[in-house]
Amino acid sequence: MNLGDQHDLEEHPGEEASPVPGVPVEEPGGPMERVEFQEEFNFHDGCWTFPRRGRRVCILFMTIGLMAGIGVGIWLLVLLFRTNALLKILQQESIVSCTEKPLTPTESKSVSFRINTRDFLLEVQVKAWPGWLLVCHEGWSPALGTQICEHLGHLRLSYHKGVNLTDIKVSNSQEFAQLLPRLGSHLEEIWQHRNSCALGQVVSLKCSECGVQHLNSRVLGGTSAVPGRWPWQVSMFKGPQYSCGGSLLAPSWVVTAAHCVYRLSHMSRWRLFVGIVNRSDIVLHMGAVVEKIVLHPSFRNHRQRHDYDIALLKLQTPLNFSNTVRAVCLPEMQQDFPQGSKCWVSGWGSTVPHRGYGSDTLQNALVPLISSQLCNSSCMYKGMITPQMLCAGYLDGRTDACQGDSGGPLVCLDRGIWRLVGVVSWGWDCGKRHRPGVYTKVAAFLDWIHHQIGGE
Repeated sequence: MNLGDQHDLEEHPGEEASPVPGVPVEEPGGPMERVEFQEEFNFHDGCWTFPRRGRRVCILFMTIGLMAGIGVGIWLLVLLFRTNALLKILQQESIVSCTEKPLTPTESKSVSFRINTRDFLLEVQVKAWPGWLLVCHEGWSPALGTQICEHLGHLRLSYHKGVNLTDIKVSNSQEFAQLLPRLGSHLEEIWQHRNSCALGQVVSLKCSECGVQHLNSRVLGGTSAVPGRWPWQVSMFKGPQYSCGGSLLAPSWVVTAAHCVYRLSHMSRWRLFVGIVNRSDIVLHMGAVVEKIVLHPSFRNHRQRHDYDIALLKLQTPLNFSNTVRAVCLPEMQQDFPQGSKCWVSGWGSTVPHRGYGSDTLQNALVPLISSQLCNSSCMYKGMITPQMLCAGYLDGRTDACQGDSGGPLVCLDRGIWRLVGVVSWGWDCGKRHRPGVYTKVAAFLDWIHHQIGGE
């Protein structure tokens, strides 16, 4: 981690020739003699061949032509100077535009959810109504619970139940939301405002656990991580050779970059390790075995461009979660982390550009998100950033992901939960000015991820 494919003229001396063929050369010391060539060469004396009146007209036209020529020349010179000045201004503006613009507030979502961590009560906020509303249990279903958990960035619904309002402390001003009998509608369209719940019960639910660290300790430009800092970090070995990074989404599922695995010929050669910090501690035959690799169907591997660069790996045996082995959360539906958000990238990649070997210890580094508009500008990646990509890093280089970090996580902290915002994908060199790291944008693949894992 660089936290960090004309001719020469020929001369003939000694030869003496007349300047014009047929013109005699003056003999040295001889008298000067004017030679007339008018008839031989069809030359004429211009205006002087006209009568006196015609001569004046001719001279007038010549003067006008000369003045016009001078005017055109001056106009061309002015145009040239103005063009050069304009080019300098454009160059200066392009340099100025290579900076992040101030953050602009994003429009709030039409519907938001949260789960009270004290008693796991579900709350909904609908744009049309102020405040957070408890959800009445009438019309509730497990399918809706799964849908809400996925909306919140979790893979599964763990449990749900109805809780009596008499068993919990609810303020007199508390308001509620009740489900409309249209379960096939969008989540933002199925709620109606209520002052109370007819059955006196509200929904309590819990989603699959993710995005939580056991430790709160603190890649060129990076620092060494400690066990438990990034419990979802996966180290992928192909045979005895370290290959790529990955992120644990669930006990049986890992997400990585498609370019890490698309040329795989023997799936059984892969071994995946989670919960380790030092590669020297790895015992190769003890790693998790890959049962299935799912490439995104739109992935195409280009020489300098990796679009749809994402893949899912299913493990033969589910992993046991612990203080050092945990899943990372996905982004919420329609969640957009703004430019400048401070996120972390981690991996065992090279700490020095163009070095074939990586770091023995897991490295991590803080990198800010860069807007796609800036990253796509002429001073950076010149239109190569697609909607399935995002950029993170510093405009002056320094900290960056590098060779060997591919497939690893870019995570951002959101209200105490770590979310997988990007997958290390590609970049032009490591840690170079105006060449930030490019990541697969996980938020663009949420439906695909839930479809693949939910189908299992």
